[in-house]
Amino acid sequence: MQSASPTPRALLASGDVAKALAAAGEALARNPSDADAGFVAAMALAETGRISDAVKAMGAVVRAVPTNPEYLAQHARLLLTARREADALGAARAAVACDPSDPLVLDTIGCVFARLGAHEEALPLFERVVRARPDVVDYRFNLASTLGFFGRVEDAAAHYEAILEREPAHGRAHLGLAGLRRKARPDGVARIESLLVTVADPLEKVRLHYAAAAALEDLKDHDRAFDHLAQGNAVHRAQLAYDLADDVAVFDAVRQTFAGALPLRSDSTLTDAPLFVVGLPRTGTTLVDRIVSSHHAVTSAGELQAMPLAVKQLAQTPSRLVLDPATVMATQGESAQALGELYLARARQNAGAQSPRFTDKFPLNFLYIGWIMQAFPHAKVLCLRRGAMDSVWSNYKHLFAIGSPYYRWSYDLMDTARYVLEFQRLMSFWRQRFPGRVHEVTYEWLVADQEANTRKMLAHCALDWDPATLAFQNNTAAVATPSAQQVREPINARAIGRWRSYEKHLGEVMDFFTANGIPLD
Repeated sequence: MQSASPTPRALLASGDVAKALAAAGEALARNPSDADAGFVAAMALAETGRISDAVKAMGAVVRAVPTNPEYLAQHARLLLTARREADALGAARAAVACDPSDPLVLDTIGCVFARLGAHEEALPLFERVVRARPDVVDYRFNLASTLGFFGRVEDAAAHYEAILEREPAHGRAHLGLAGLRRKARPDGVARIESLLVTVADPLEKVRLHYAAAAALEDLKDHDRAFDHLAQGNAVHRAQLAYDLADDVAVFDAVRQTFAGALPLRSDSTLTDAPLFVVGLPRTGTTLVDRIVSSHHAVTSAGELQAMPLAVKQLAQTPSRLVLDPATVMATQGESAQALGELYLARARQNAGAQSPRFTDKFPLNFLYIGWIMQAFPHAKVLCLRRGAMDSVWSNYKHLFAIGSPYYRWSYDLMDTARYVLEFQRLMSFWRQRFPGRVHEVTYEWLVADQEANTRKMLAHCALDWDPATLAFQNNTAAVATPSAQQVREPINARAIGRWRSYEKHLGEVMDFFTANGIPLD
């Protein structure tokens, strides 16, 4: 007796995407109403990178079967991949309304919510998933990360430790524990260092080095902390095809494009006034965002990529890079109104950007200040400034998202120093090009006199005084940045001058800044 052919689902699960797609096509040819075959076809199309076709196919499936939570969850995921955030949010909420029970479906929906900044909606789903499948490490990691966003440190730590009981070398769990900023212990460092001897995966090595460095810094063993960072950064830098000259070319193109007549047509009549918090990462942008969004009239949308994507969409350049010299120059003659509308269409899809006044704290929006000013005549920009050496050190010691294209300069000390110099030069340019439009917030001054500097920020943003901004640590909203735990404490000066503990390792950086007339602090 001949065995039955594998089903399209089974083929997809086995990883044979081509055969799964073919089998799903054959099933649909026999029965065009076979929703599950349509579902497999959509998933297989997505696996081959045909996202637009996959979204179209999955859309047909959910229209035919509108109450299947698995179909809706994957539709939401595909819509998110296609950058249709509002539609993704709607599909995810529709999936929840169907009362799913399958852990994979619940986790998929939770991940969509998390990506959209709707962490309050993601958390209960992740909790249900882990209750149902406590043995699945990926599910538990999603829950631990989200608990950390809400400041539930001990709950998050318990889940990270549960992961490490199953997978002792799980680098992301070790990093997650380090990010909770609990008191480090020497035996925790010994545990990580023993794993480094056996781990072969370069990315896991990088994560473990960073986790060890964070613990050693807490233990004030600065030389060993620096050694781990140097090793981890060297491994990671070697994996990147990165040349700082590419970023320098972007800085030059931005200055050149905005030096004369403004590039966009001055046709914006938008009255919207988003609050942009910009600056180098790890220099206080999350702190300022938290202060301002504690105001009763403001919400935080987190780190949106809406402006970079809007500029790219306006420019219509074919390169895969979000911002390159060609994209910068291609915006000349385009509509400022159109750019603002493109930005708002993307930004408003985020859960935190539904209110009339919201903050967008994507740090690298400092590159986009010229476009922001033209698109939004009423926009307010707060730019963080911090001592040059602390700026270098705080970035060098932080592992950004492994796949992020934005922070590749941060894995080499001198690349980081040169990027800091480029940032300072660009901000000097914006200061002259748009006098009075950008309020520069000096991190050290904010720490020294919180109220006076908060009043200045609110005045620049045309906001009345709200004493809640001085108690930002009581804000209960989720914080999905590396500063999630710091901003749940009252303002303090612990991070100022931290680079001096590593001064003997930073001589080349110090010499570079001195030669370029940049103060170290």
